[in-house]
Amino acid sequence: MTAIVRPRPMLFALGLSLLVVIWLSLALGPVSLPLGETLKAGLRLLGLTLEGDTTQQADLILGQIRMPRTLLGIAVGAVLALSGVAMQGLFRNPLADPGLVGVSGGAALGAAIAIVGGSMVGGLPAAIEPYILSVCAFVGGLIVTFVVYRFGRSNGQTNVATMLLAGVAMTAMAGAGVGLFTYLADDATLRTLTFWNLGSLNGASYQRLWPLLIVAVGVALWLPRRAAALNALLLGESEARHLGFDVERIKLELVLCTALGVGAAVAAAGLIGFIGLVVPHLMRLLVGPDHRVLLPASLLAGAGLLLLADLIARLLLAPAELPIGIVTALIGAPFFLFLLVRGRT
Repeated sequence: MTAIVRPRPMLFALGLSLLVVIWLSLALGPVSLPLGETLKAGLRLLGLTLEGDTTQQADLILGQIRMPRTLLGIAVGAVLALSGVAMQGLFRNPLADPGLVGVSGGAALGAAIAIVGGSMVGGLPAAIEPYILSVCAFVGGLIVTFVVYRFGRSNGQTNVATMLLAGVAMTAMAGAGVGLFTYLADDATLRTLTFWNLGSLNGASYQRLWPLLIVAVGVALWLPRRAAALNALLLGESEARHLGFDVERIKLELVLCTALGVGAAVAAAGLIGFIGLVVPHLMRLLVGPDHRVLLPASLLAGAGLLLLADLIARLLLAPAELPIGIVTALIGAPFFLFLLVRGRT
């Protein structure tokens, strides 16, 4: 049995750890900055003028490169972890993943269409290419999720098992579409598509960040309001109905929330695995199944873990940079296997 940690000290520790990782993320990179200078530059960005020898270079690196990248990592990690909690609550399975409803596969297909299709028409204008890619990925994820949800609807009710199987089938079909576009791509386009599928926070900017931030804040504010409903779903759908919850509406809201959150995250950073699977599972072992505590704990842990993975991706082969999806898989897969083995003993 795993000992349940008291909620408040755990949330405090997670918040403190996230602040430390944010500090390191802002300071370290191919051009590392002293931690004190990083703190001063960060305070200057917030409008607090301090006397000191903070250089213009530190302000430029922090404000234009590392701050949007760090905010992107926080938003993506938090959204993926919260969506993982929502899907595990919906399917009543701690091994459920946000991609089960097909949103990741649909987003990958939308991105493949944008990348390969753009090269086939002679290339897209550089100024709008990132936005078209993000929009196509976001729309692709929403469309596939809608199809999966419609397959799960029958006689006015949503069958979770049918929706799960439909999600597996649609993900496979989307994967086949990505494979087809990969086959049609030339060498340069293939490299772009491959790196996007592996996920990266590189190229983050405030212009690309704000749509994800809006979605992330919406998800982070909405899901805790459904904590009681998620707790009731742990008992079963009929029990949740007897407790007065509109189960069908809750299912729709959870699927929609996951589609919006994961779709926006994948559109902004590419495919990043294991965050939405490992983080909720680990937090459930540490703080228990109560979603009133599990949701904020997963938000903090997901943001911190993704920033830590991005930090490793930046520093491991500096000045080259690993795709962050490789790092999250290398961290998440062995840890997840450890959890499975530990759960059997």
